[in-house]
Amino acid sequence: MKYLLLAFFLLAACTGSDAKQEPAAPVHKAKLQLVTDKFLSLVNMAVPGDGSGRLFFCQKEGKVWIVQQNKTLPTPFLDVSHDMVSINPGYDERGLLGMAFHPEFRSNHKFYVYYSAPTVKNGFNHTSRLVEFTTAAGNPNIADPASRRILLEVDEPESNHNGGQLQFGPDGYLYIGLGDGGGGGDKHGTTGNGQDLHTLLGKILRINVDGTPYTVPPDNPFVNHPDVRPEIWAYGLRNPWRFSFDRKSKLLFAGDVGQDKYEEVDIIIKGGNYGWRILEGYHDYNVPPGADKSQFIKPIHEYDHDLGISITGGYVYRGAAIPSLQGLYVFGDYNGKTFVLESKGNQWERAPLQLSGLPNGNMQLLSWGEDEQGELYALTSTSGNDGFHGAVYKLVKE
Repeated sequence: MKYLLLAFFLLAACTGSDAKQEPAAPVHKAKLQLVTDKFLSLVNMAVPGDGSGRLFFCQKEGKVWIVQQNKTLPTPFLDVSHDMVSINPGYDERGLLGMAFHPEFRSNHKFYVYYSAPTVKNGFNHTSRLVEFTTAAGNPNIADPASRRILLEVDEPESNHNGGQLQFGPDGYLYIGLGDGGGGGDKHGTTGNGQDLHTLLGKILRINVDGTPYTVPPDNPFVNHPDVRPEIWAYGLRNPWRFSFDRKSKLLFAGDVGQDKYEEVDIIIKGGNYGWRILEGYHDYNVPPGADKSQFIKPIHEYDHDLGISITGGYVYRGAAIPSLQGLYVFGDYNGKTFVLESKGNQWERAPLQLSGLPNGNMQLLSWGEDEQGELYALTSTSGNDGFHGAVYKLVKE
């Protein structure tokens, strides 16, 4: 009995008013409102910026679908499946991975997609292809297949780590995310692709699409550097699956998928080196003798694999529906967990984002989307006893 009493008094002493306690992280809340549940593998969302309110969704198998006024149009906007590698819809990092509309889409009707095409070269798994299309004359809900124009092709040694995000920046240029070429540990080449400025793999690129087939902006960081690809905007990335520009600050936020232990969020700057494969997050991964780690730009946030398994990136919320999220970076992980980051001086603090209206089963968070009003969407897949289901949800106020 005396030991029980001693334990009681020790517990009371530790939890008394004089004990220093860490403040609990605030819990932010939002509700999921179903947009569509007709497709399994929607991995990217884009909006044309033409005031139509249309939402365009890339299905990994090669089709783009339109949702307008909460109705899914019956005919796909675009189908490039015939031009792609055959993929496993259950799990495959290849496919139709990204889409973006030209800033002047209202007048020129141009848009861009990124997908995995068969390769003709030995030793490669596939080719990542950037292609321009225009809409069909007289029908804005159908793409014109005859308008197809290939801008860029990058040979991929493995099937995974393909990146695929396309985003036009505030400067009007197209930013493109490419992974390190896949496999594990960035083992291609002597230093890995992430640190190799001779290759486009493991990079974020910046190009001017208004060229033949494109031009490189003259203020790109490696223009006129011998033996360096001038399209490179930033490097040292493993697989920047999703990135986005904050509408207000114009900062470029990227979720870079980790290797075995750490996931990270980066703010991408001109010419920045983000450390992979030498670093994973803040930590040493494969450090060669004499490496100068002081040159690397550290993530603004990392989390380990006790919390997640694969970061999906996200957006700084600038909508009006959920005032409590205003100015916060909303992001999540493939395992379905969602969070926010808030800037506190020179640090970024993570807090949970608690979602209601979750589907039954185990939800995987595949991607995010942002509409013309700045409202956010979660692109998901759910596994349960009755198989896999896909759904898109809009984040609304709880």
